[in-house]
Amino acid sequence: MQNLLSSGFAFFLLRISLAIGFLSAVASRLGLWGKRSSGWQGFVAYTKEINFYLPEKIIPLTATVATIFETVFGLLLLMGLYTRETAYGAAILTALFAVAMSVASGIKEPLDYSVFAFSAGALVLASADSYSYSLDQIIRHIK
Repeated sequence: MQNLLSSGFAFFLLRISLAIGFLSAVASRLGLWGKRSSGWQGFVAYTKEINFYLPEKIIPLTATVATIFETVFGLLLLMGLYTRETAYGAAILTALFAVAMSVASGIKEPLDYSVFAFSAGALVLASADSYSYSLDQIIRHIK
């Protein structure tokens, strides 16, 4: 087991898991999961629900910006490019989601959806010394 941890494989699995988590959420909003998709309008309604304190006019923009960040973070994590910076960004974004969900709906919802764990996992990923099986590793060896 120690060999898996020291080889960086555990960080690789964490990076891929976080990437898939982000990209799956985006795919759901875009209807790519078929009947199981939340759809864009459902996501905008949920964005309004958890950001009740924002003016209604900026809710679609808020949903769009969140989706762009999730897409970019998911793709960068999947490729292993700018991994540390992306992991910090992912930790901040998901911590903001967790706080907004907690304020709007109580603590149970972000706990049920493992948003705090997702955020903490991103922080753990940011703490890695290096990133095996990544573009970051390839670029580092080229330099």
